[in-house]
Amino acid sequence: MRTEMMAFLHIPSSSSLILTSRTSSRPVLPSLPNRVTSHLSSPTSALPKLTTSGSWVTKVQSKSSHFLLSGALSLGLFLGGIGLAEAKVGVNKPELLPKEFNTVIDVAGFLSDGQEKRLATEIASLEQDTGYKLRVLAQNYPDTPGLAIKDYWQVDDRTIVFVADPTFGNVLNFNVGATVDLDIPRSFWSRLAGKYGNIFYWKEKGEDASIEAAVMAISSCLREPVGPSNCSEVK
Repeated sequence: MRTEMMAFLHIPSSSSLILTSRTSSRPVLPSLPNRVTSHLSSPTSALPKLTTSGSWVTKVQSKSSHFLLSGALSLGLFLGGIGLAEAKVGVNKPELLPKEFNTVIDVAGFLSDGQEKRLATEIASLEQDTGYKLRVLAQNYPDTPGLAIKDYWQVDDRTIVFVADPTFGNVLNFNVGATVDLDIPRSFWSRLAGKYGNIFYWKEKGEDASIEAAVMAISSCLREPVGPSNCSEVK
C-alpha cells in the first residue's frame, strides 16, 4: 500500500475551502473552513484516500501546506471540491448529523456506543491539553452528511477532520488545518494511513480497530513537542 497515495484538503479560515491533491490512491474528504484533507462526498472512479488515486482538487492556496486525503474523496467533494478523476455531485445531508454536538459521528455503524464514548473522551482531553481539534466521521459513501459537516464542526486552522470510509480501499482519510500542517510533518498522515488504514489491516481487524488505532496515534503525535523529530513514529 503506497504511503504517498493520500489526499488532503485545506480549510481556509474564511468560508471558502481549499483543497489540494498530491498523489492519493482514493477519493478525498469534504472541505471545511480553513485547511483540511478530505474524504466525504462524491467518489471518483478509482480513488484511494490519503492514499487516493482519484483525489479532487479545488484551488490550492498558501504554501505547499495543502494536503491530500488518503482515500479522501468524500471530504473534498462534500465541501465542494472537484475530483481529479470523475467527480460526482457532492453530498449534503444535514439530516444525518446528530441533533446535539458530537466530536465523533458514526453514520456507518462501525463503532459501538462504548467505542464512541472512549474516542470522544480522548478527543476532549486532547483538545484541552493541546488546543488541537480532532473530529471523526465514520461513513460509507454515499451515506454521508457531506458538506453539512463543515458548519456543524466549525472547522478552523487547528482542526483535523478524520473520515473513516472503506469505500475506496484505505479506510483512513484526513483533512488538516493550516496550523496543524505547520506543526505536524506531512509524512505522518501517509504513514498513519499506510499502517492502520490499508485494506489488509481493516479487513482483518475491523474498521473500528483502524479508527481507534488512528485516533490514539494522532493523539500521541499531537502531544509531542513540536520539533524536527516530532511524530517521526506512528504509535
